[in-house]
Amino acid sequence: MPRLRPICLSLCLALAAGLSACSPAPEPAAAPVAAASQSAAQQLNTLYADFWEEGLQLNPVQATFQGDHRFDDQLPDFGAADYRAQVHAYQQRWLDAARAIGEEGLQGQDLLSYRIFVSERELALEGERFPGWMLPVSQMDSLASYAVLLGSGQSAQPFKTVADYDNWLARAARIPVLIDTEIANMRQGMAAGVVQPKVLMSKVIGQMDAVVKVDGAANSLFWGPISTMPADFSEADRERLSAAYTQLIDTQLLPALRKQRDFIANEYLPACRDSVSLGALPDGAAWYAYNARQSTTTAQTPAQLHATGLAEVARIHGEIRQVMAQVGFKGTLQEFFAFMQSDKQFEFADEAALLAHYRALEARVGAKVPELFSLTPKAAFEIRPIEAFRAESAAGGEYMSPSEDGKRPGIFYVNTFDLPTRKTWDAEDLYLHEAIPGHHFQLALQQELTGLPAFRRFGGQTAFIEGWGLYAESLGRELGVYTDPYSYFGRLQGELWRAVRLVVDTGLHDQGWSREQVLAYMKANSSVSEPDAVAEAERYIAWPGQALAYKTGELKIQQLRRKAEQELGEKFDIRAFHAEVLKDGSLPLDLLDTKLQAWIASQQG
Repeated sequence: MPRLRPICLSLCLALAAGLSACSPAPEPAAAPVAAASQSAAQQLNTLYADFWEEGLQLNPVQATFQGDHRFDDQLPDFGAADYRAQVHAYQQRWLDAARAIGEEGLQGQDLLSYRIFVSERELALEGERFPGWMLPVSQMDSLASYAVLLGSGQSAQPFKTVADYDNWLARAARIPVLIDTEIANMRQGMAAGVVQPKVLMSKVIGQMDAVVKVDGAANSLFWGPISTMPADFSEADRERLSAAYTQLIDTQLLPALRKQRDFIANEYLPACRDSVSLGALPDGAAWYAYNARQSTTTAQTPAQLHATGLAEVARIHGEIRQVMAQVGFKGTLQEFFAFMQSDKQFEFADEAALLAHYRALEARVGAKVPELFSLTPKAAFEIRPIEAFRAESAAGGEYMSPSEDGKRPGIFYVNTFDLPTRKTWDAEDLYLHEAIPGHHFQLALQQELTGLPAFRRFGGQTAFIEGWGLYAESLGRELGVYTDPYSYFGRLQGELWRAVRLVVDTGLHDQGWSREQVLAYMKANSSVSEPDAVAEAERYIAWPGQALAYKTGELKIQQLRRKAEQELGEKFDIRAFHAEVLKDGSLPLDLLDTKLQAWIASQQG
């Protein structure tokens, strides 16, 4: 089911996009000089490596999430004008350098890498036309939430050595600077008419209150590293760090976050808009069309995506009616949806039972994986509940990629908030999507492809990543789950939900639907609970276009599998097909199509 974007691509990718940053700026790397003795492929691989290294210096938070801890004390001012100018120069300079080498003579992975690199740089530069920096805060993205994730001691920022603790002191001391920039940028947005919808920002105030309404440092969410300080620290270090963290939290972090909270409540919220469509903003229609292209890696228009969504909703409704007949349900589709949401048999007894259920799924699915997959990741994997402070606004499940060094496993976060709404029939499809063989297989494997340039190992296209996650849900019966009709309904409901997303995201931002129209469509056409319906509708408002990726990517992978099965017949090997899809990491959908068409042809000989 739905994923929170910061962990939908992994937290490091979201921070790369949403918290883009600047400390002192790194010295720009010179574009590599072509050497006569080097091939174009060798020159480009050197270029990609230098590009990536410079990018980690520009965004040290991304480096932290990848397990590269050289810059753990740094936090650039992501929204500042000089930083945005730096990023522009960075993208343009490396694009020009790659074009100067060109693609002539490149083959295989080298040609894929070149085309992806150039396309991504071009798309990033095109996107500078749209002032996303004026909208730095929503209920899905805020510096307050990211600061707590990093500073709580429960995420990617390490707290194992004294140096780790000092690194966070230095990094966190920068947060007030970033907050001042965000407030200034939001004021510019107010003047330009580029502001968030009121319905989103009212949620932000509650989220920030959970962080700032505390009595003293020791009661704050930032105190975690002190309460769990390693026992081998000297007494002098323990005293020094405790005092330093008290001062940091009480005199810097909490006052800055309270300042932003009060600005939003008293100045920004009254200036926010009643509309919810991106199209209502200046240049909004073009902005949304850009987001749709970026999200789907296709040239499909919002109107075409809307039509696809309507057709898929109708098809899946037909399959759900077959489940209704199988279980002997007498009533309408909407009555069946209501039954699936309200009947007590589908509730977990408590949080422990929910987590135990998911851990049992890990064992069941794992036993069948070798029948479908020859290529699996080496990275460890574990299941955790979503932290309480953000659970109310989070999706039903999220995935965080493992760190490159292997010290942090891939993590499947399960939401246990409002437990009666977390249904037993929703567990199997959610696990397959977020965990195994969904995001954990695809994202962890991609990181382990050490022969690929880093921008491919740690980057990716949402349509491929989320398309694979949704495709993974379709494998349930082959993996030993969906053994009862209600769990299979969960799979259909999950697929239906992504089809509904195509309809409502384009409805919101291209066709002028209201939030109320979106909620009504969801309730009439799916088995969504009230909390999930509200959270999802507001997610689409906050992230225009992101939800289009799922069904678009899944439909492409399903289309390619059907083509392979039809053309190869008895020669079709599902393990080989999955390896071919996954072995090169995330690809734009047109390149995936080209690659799989060539693979099918190669298997026919």
